[in-house]
Amino acid sequence: MLDTRHRRALTSAVAAAVTAAVAAWTLVATAAQAAVTGCQVTYTVPSQWSGGFTGNVVIKNLGDPLTAWTLRWTFPATGQAVTQGWSATYSQSGNQVTAVNMGYNGSLATNASTTIGFNGAWTTANPIPTAFTLNNVACTGTPSSPSAGPSSSASARPSPSVSPSASPLPSTSPSSPPTSGWNPPSNLVTPLNEVWSHYQSTYPQLLTFRNYGWDQVMAGGGKINYCVRWDSSARVSAAMRDQIHAALSRQFKKWMDVMAGHNGWPYAEVPVKVVGWAVRDRATLEWTDNAVDIYVNDIRENAPQCAEPCGRFFHQDGNYNGCPGGASHHYDMSLWLTAGFSGGAGGDWGQRVGSEYFTGAVNAENMHIYLHEVGHTFGLDDFYDWTPTGQCCFIMKAGSAASITDFDRWMLRDFWRHLKNRWGY
Repeated sequence: MLDTRHRRALTSAVAAAVTAAVAAWTLVATAAQAAVTGCQVTYTVPSQWSGGFTGNVVIKNLGDPLTAWTLRWTFPATGQAVTQGWSATYSQSGNQVTAVNMGYNGSLATNASTTIGFNGAWTTANPIPTAFTLNNVACTGTPSSPSAGPSSSASARPSPSVSPSASPLPSTSPSSPPTSGWNPPSNLVTPLNEVWSHYQSTYPQLLTFRNYGWDQVMAGGGKINYCVRWDSSARVSAAMRDQIHAALSRQFKKWMDVMAGHNGWPYAEVPVKVVGWAVRDRATLEWTDNAVDIYVNDIRENAPQCAEPCGRFFHQDGNYNGCPGGASHHYDMSLWLTAGFSGGAGGDWGQRVGSEYFTGAVNAENMHIYLHEVGHTFGLDDFYDWTPTGQCCFIMKAGSAASITDFDRWMLRDFWRHLKNRWGY
């Protein structure tokens, strides 16, 4: 049965992007101009069930560039609460919620957006908050007008200024993407164009983000390493470990087979290797061999985490000098298996699903929740509030398909079409 309560963390491959610094021209005058402020917040509830829900919050900076941010809102109803969040550090006092940026998403250029999310609880009702502040400025959807300053015509001079948060990233897309090898069925041309247009209008860092699954495969020379975050007290035998490894490889291969031989894609296969397991208690793992590295009680996001010095999410420059065992022991993604977790989550960091779901479906032909989340890792979006023309049921429209469909395949290939020139294809 399809899980119609599917939910995902919104640290999607797009939403988790580190905001690129933006070059700008400033005027050096005798007195500083007042800062332009302003913000827009879009709060949605993509999934809700009895007593719980998933919240999605898109923050758009309409003012001058920010290097850090704090978002605040008040839940309208008693009993509404954030129980688990991602892409921000959350705190709550009464009905008042505070979300503070993480290290990787604090910088927001003018008109740049970032997405955060959380799982929440409710009792009698779950109304949507209507008032938000960003760095104590009310988010009205319009920028402020800076107060008038002294005339700068006499003493002003243009000076190039770059945000200190990061080096500017060049555009990775030509004016029109290459078309060699691009031959989708005629009935899919319109919906594929709609999807890409939606991406462009929704995600400012769409083509400058550098940690999609595509980037990870290329950095690994056509290979992917995984860490398993075992967020459960259930014991795991060596046989189950090997079954999980095999299932992970088999399901990941379904997406990579879509690309084999298509439009310059350079790899016939993309092997998956599990290099580590993270647990709270070593006794949970019932094996004594050294098939994988084991990390014990290294906690991040209230869950076991393989060593950060080994993780690509934390070292996107590929420097794994601090990783025990060296670069060969690094992991590109995590398979986060959480006891009691309903639905899934996916992004550039990997995929998260219920441990019971994954082990229960370990021999299944298609693990549809996991497949959906891998799609997010490669940049594919959700379709909670719209459906492309002529399409009905496909893996990226959660709960509508049990396997990768032809439309899913061409969406993946379209993403490659727009990115492939960054590697010279």
